[in-house]
Amino acid sequence: MTADNSVNVRAVAADAVLEILERGAYSHLLLRQVLAKYGYLSRQDRAFLTRLVQGTVERAIELDWMIGQYSSVPVKKLKPFIRSLLRISVYQLKYMRVPASAVCNEAVKLAKKRHFAGLTGFVNGVLRKISAELPNLPEQEDWSLRYSMPPWLLEQWRKQYPTEILQKMLEGFYEKSARGLCVRCNLSLASPEEVKALLEQEGVKAEADTELPQVLWLQNMGNIEKLSAFSRGWFVVQDKSSVLAGLAAAPKPGSFCVDVCAAPGGKTLHLADQMRGSGLVESRDVSEEKCALIRENVLRCGFENVHISCWDAREFDGSLAGQADVLLADLPCSGLGILGGKPDIKYRMNEEKQESLVLLQREILETIWQYVKPGGRMIYSTCTINRQENEEQAAWICGRFPFRLVRDRQYLPGVDGCDGFYIAELEREEI
Repeated sequence: MTADNSVNVRAVAADAVLEILERGAYSHLLLRQVLAKYGYLSRQDRAFLTRLVQGTVERAIELDWMIGQYSSVPVKKLKPFIRSLLRISVYQLKYMRVPASAVCNEAVKLAKKRHFAGLTGFVNGVLRKISAELPNLPEQEDWSLRYSMPPWLLEQWRKQYPTEILQKMLEGFYEKSARGLCVRCNLSLASPEEVKALLEQEGVKAEADTELPQVLWLQNMGNIEKLSAFSRGWFVVQDKSSVLAGLAAAPKPGSFCVDVCAAPGGKTLHLADQMRGSGLVESRDVSEEKCALIRENVLRCGFENVHISCWDAREFDGSLAGQADVLLADLPCSGLGILGGKPDIKYRMNEEKQESLVLLQREILETIWQYVKPGGRMIYSTCTINRQENEEQAAWICGRFPFRLVRDRQYLPGVDGCDGFYIAELEREEI
């Protein structure tokens, strides 16, 4: 598929996959940058590019295994660009049903264009063999290959969840990426019906969520920044599970809320929206870069009941002591609940990093609990499904600080119709 202005979409995809899987780029950020750079691409090309990059990253473990079955050179020893080219090509063959002739021909052309003319026979041969064998390949029994999941992670989840639930979770990650982009409507600015109508006028398919009326799922949206509903601030790109955290906070009109790890600002804006412009949300994050993301969203949506500060949550701020009606603590975590949208997380995370994140969460909690007034509430949340960061952390809070657990819930992909997300509502005891 070649777009206008002679942009080869497959070449762009191969480069993007290389940056993500070889050089550690974050998939969601890189894809956003690529789509912005090639903003003139047709909706069809943008959709093709997005699915090809996301899908290849999601299925990398399985794709590498398939390549390895037919390659005379170990996958790890291939040239990085050739490895990336084979990955996107095999993904097209298996998951996008692109004809083998088109996949092979385009791959050979790309290899030549990138000065790998001597490897065109190798590339063509591997892809032709895989194409011929695809109809005969049985379903993988090994879940690590079937779901492209690191073995250590599967083993961890097997200890924490029943087999039936685990399989639903693994399948749920792939359902998320196929459903579309999740957005939350700012109800103080427009109703979901108004947002949906305006989006559909511009050719966007908008499907209402069956459980949360303020949530829409978008498909065929092209460049989201060019949509009228976006520029008017009528909606915020925000996962459904994150919306649930804002609903758990449920600030009353006039409340003082503190959001300590707020970027890019979705939950901050949800708090401000629920108070209909009253009260104040003190929205913070650790760097100016992250605060700029919050500021951009707040300005676009026009909320004036938000104050943004650059602040390390581990550093105590005496001016907030005992002041917050609601403290939103959506803390840094392993992110293993959102693999449906950010699949590269599973390749960069490990048990040692998980342990360090548990300690970081506790370091932050040691400080921020003091901001909650007696009778006020803390919403502790993470976008992971690791119990050490979730239920065990909530128990640690209640055992160490003057809080009681009001309610908590672990949302699971494939089970609860949203990302994996943990939400605990804790109330500070009266003096």
